[in-house]
Amino acid sequence: MALPDQLKKAIIQMPAKEKDKLLLRLITKDKMLSDRLHFELIEDSATIPERREEIIGRITRTSKSNQNTPGWVLMDMRNLSGDISYHVKVTKDKIGSIELNLFLMNTFMEQYADILKTYSSRADTCALYLAKKAQVILNAYNKLDEDYRVDYIKDTNRMLASLYTLCSKMYARQMEIPKELEH
Repeated sequence: MALPDQLKKAIIQMPAKEKDKLLLRLITKDKMLSDRLHFELIEDSATIPERREEIIGRITRTSKSNQNTPGWVLMDMRNLSGDISYHVKVTKDKIGSIELNLFLMNTFMEQYADILKTYSSRADTCALYLAKKAQVILNAYNKLDEDYRVDYIKDTNRMLASLYTLCSKMYARQMEIPKELEH
């Protein structure tokens, strides 16, 4: 929400003690802002590797839950994807976004290949999700500098190979997702 110029000037002219009180009250109402400030000011932006490892651990643990339907797999993937998005909003970790999303896709597509192998009406939503998620990852991958792409080509091609062997292959073809990226 944009503030009128008159209000901005009035806030700037407030005594520092009053501004600090208001700022602290406002920050407590926004968890993401609070977490972001904690990350930048207290952690000094140095905890990205630990935060990535924590999410990788959650992905690994969740993938071992032995889900038996594409719907449950989809639900778990969406929850973990939300965790990754939150991590990126708090830390501005663009490389981590690609790394974690690739790990999520590869882990779940390999762990649940038997459940996701065949297309059915029950697998449709999950199949579409996998294809769209792969497209988002490819878009982010293509925005990377050439030097960084080398680090992720193997995992990206692994994801694409799985995408075309599972229920998602129809959507992958429709979205014109490549079967493999060249080195």
